Amino acid sequence: MSDYIVLSYWDVMLAAVFLVLNGVLSLALNLGLERQLLIASSRMVVQLLAVGLVLKAIFAISSPWLTLLVATVMCIIAGREVWARQERRLAGKWGFGIGAGAMAAAGMIVTLVALTTQIQPDPWWSPRFALPLFGMILGNAMTGISLGVDTLTTTLYRERLAIEARLLLGSSRWEAITPFTRRALRSGFTPIINSMAVVGVVSLPGMMTGQILSGVDPTEAVKYQLLVMFLIGGATGLGVLSAVLANIWRLTDDRHRLRLDRLASRS
Repeated sequence: MSDYIVLSYWDVMLAAVFLVLNGVLSLALNLGLERQLLIASSRMVVQLLAVGLVLKAIFAISSPWLTLLVATVMCIIAGREVWARQERRLAGKWGFGIGAGAMAAAGMIVTLVALTTQIQPDPWWSPRFALPLFGMILGNAMTGISLGVDTLTTTLYRERLAIEARLLLGSSRWEAITPFTRRALRSGFTPIINSMAVVGVVSLPGMMTGQILSGVDPTEAVKYQLLVMFLIGGATGLGVLSAVLANIWRLTDDRHRLRLDRLASRS
């Protein structure tokens, strides 16, 4: 029997007092963060209220095509975020396409496997299960991919003379870039590794906490959280690996030359 506690909007507003306190401290210490706090919190409120209404309608309609459309929009927005976070990004459609494609492919593959073999809702594409799961996987993969690709492009540009020297000495493009590839992959994997290392000890994940607060047995909440963490880790790894390798392929050519001219010029 579920015994979850229903929150009123007054309860939510009361929690916002702590954020207002941060704004007051920013003013007192002349940090200049109060405007950013106001804008960010206002956007958060509007976006969450809007997504709540949208999800309510989507759940009621329960259409596979509408679910696919929403998932596609999520991929596009996440791909735009990966592209925007790059200090040095690929020029043209490649800058957006590689990050979004790697993230969408990894996220959809892992989500489909989970829905059809582990969670098994009826129907398997039920938006009530598919969209929240896909959103959690996509959000974490986005962070890993953006860090991995940004580390790669920044490092290749900074170490271009050393890489070109190795190429002149007869190394293939993959051999010359291997140390920097490893660095980029480590950077992309770091957030999810850190999250898995401290989950349950330092932090209680939002999904698990929400289930416990809604009355789910803690052992059942743990199983669901383990499932989600494994899915997130797998999708992040696949996404980071494919995005980094695709960027290396684009920033070199078949003649084993470094093609940093394919990076967009910094504004």
